[in-house]
Amino acid sequence: MTKTFRLIVCFAIVGCLSTEGWAQDAANDRPAKPNVLFIISDDLNTALSGFGHAQCKTPNLDKLADRGVCFGNMHCQYPVCGSSRASIMSGLYPYTNHTLANEGTLRESMPDVVTMSQMFRNNGYYAARVSKIYHMRIPSSILAGTTEHDDPLSWDEAINIKGPEQHAAGEAVKWSPKDTGAQTFRSVSAEGDDSVHADGMAADQAIELLGKMKDKPFFLAVGFVRPHVPLVAPKKYFDLYNREEMIAPEVPANDLDDVPKIIRKYKEAASHYGVTPELHKGLLQAYYASVSYMDAQAGRVLAALEENGLADNTIVVFTSDHGYLLGHHNKFQKQHLFEESTRVPFIVSVPWLDKQHGNTSHKITELIDLYPTLAELAGLTPPAGLHGTSLLPLLNDTDSTAWTKQQAFTISRSGGESLRTDQWRFTQWGFGKSGYELYDLKNDPGEFTNQANNPEYAASLKQMQKQLEQKRLQAGYQGWRAQNPIKEKSGQKKPKDRRKKVETNN
Repeated sequence: MTKTFRLIVCFAIVGCLSTEGWAQDAANDRPAKPNVLFIISDDLNTALSGFGHAQCKTPNLDKLADRGVCFGNMHCQYPVCGSSRASIMSGLYPYTNHTLANEGTLRESMPDVVTMSQMFRNNGYYAARVSKIYHMRIPSSILAGTTEHDDPLSWDEAINIKGPEQHAAGEAVKWSPKDTGAQTFRSVSAEGDDSVHADGMAADQAIELLGKMKDKPFFLAVGFVRPHVPLVAPKKYFDLYNREEMIAPEVPANDLDDVPKIIRKYKEAASHYGVTPELHKGLLQAYYASVSYMDAQAGRVLAALEENGLADNTIVVFTSDHGYLLGHHNKFQKQHLFEESTRVPFIVSVPWLDKQHGNTSHKITELIDLYPTLAELAGLTPPAGLHGTSLLPLLNDTDSTAWTKQQAFTISRSGGESLRTDQWRFTQWGFGKSGYELYDLKNDPGEFTNQANNPEYAASLKQMQKQLEQKRLQAGYQGWRAQNPIKEKSGQKKPKDRRKKVETNN
């Protein structure tokens, strides 16, 4: 199937089924204990060819999309690794699980939490982890082969990966000369085959586990660390891309002039990174090479499902922990609250629910929806109080009227809180004390013109403020704030707001 034809198919709208019919079909057709293969990439935005990207090449994930459902409007709950992953695994907004930024662990914050994989363990499944599922410090944790933030109760078996990262032999280049931190854009067009490097090693371990677990129900979580920096991949993946042909995001002049000062200069391209137009091309080539390398490893694991006779009774999920800026809005990396930061690629393949395979749902969804989805697909009872909603209606009809969620809620550093609807993105900083952003997505899908101070949008601004206030309370803000008092003047926690803490080694 060509890329163009697959994208046309992904936008097709099919006939509706009743909610009762979906539930009955799922119950009748699913295996007694379907397996789960959960694959998560690190720092990946929607740079997948199957999601319409013009340059990035991801043939293996495109094949998965052909035999699954894509979610084109899926959003994370916090655009940083530790918080997002804790939210996914707990099915709770960060205000409720109290795991914000990259400090601490989910279990420290919620000792009695039943995580997504733990639920499967409690129901007779063998749960295994390979590499990064909860937060790990990249590259240092890969260099050391350790993890500091894992949750042992989530797994029967946990495998860490030890790889060379930026010390790999090959052509090394630093594309952000002003950035001296651990998260600088350094790439290595590396020597050696796939299995010399972190994600190839992770694929090797996942394939070995599939062979070992094939006769028992399992929940296998595979974490690939690319395209997280350092951008290390074998040279053949760099060779897929002509550096001079790389296309940088288009950004209007003075795009950030109307953005609140508290976030305006944070991770800004020129001042923080020193990325020139020529360096930008090399940076994009390295990022896309890392994505293609990760895609190849995902393909190897998916092929092992087939080889072990597991494809027909295994639910496969692929996603990223959050989005990523690559020069969008003249900014890089994460912890922003633009679309490119909050939106992630998300594919669910359920072999016995194949009527919508190859299609895309554009309904607003959130990563916290994964936990109740897998519970329902496996016929398990999840713990009470999950914040997400099962995606089953959309797996049966990508445009289902039974899907009623109309908002995605994402928070970030510096008291940032954002509400995404079909028409609007409303963001406030300093918990509402340090400025607002309001984007009319129908007329400004690129989020380039902040209408928060435009009198013509005053009524819409007030409406979105009210909606955000309601949503943050539903997400557990009041309980979080009770434990984290905030200075009214600065909008920051006293004495230290962990959300303001910049990632240094994640």
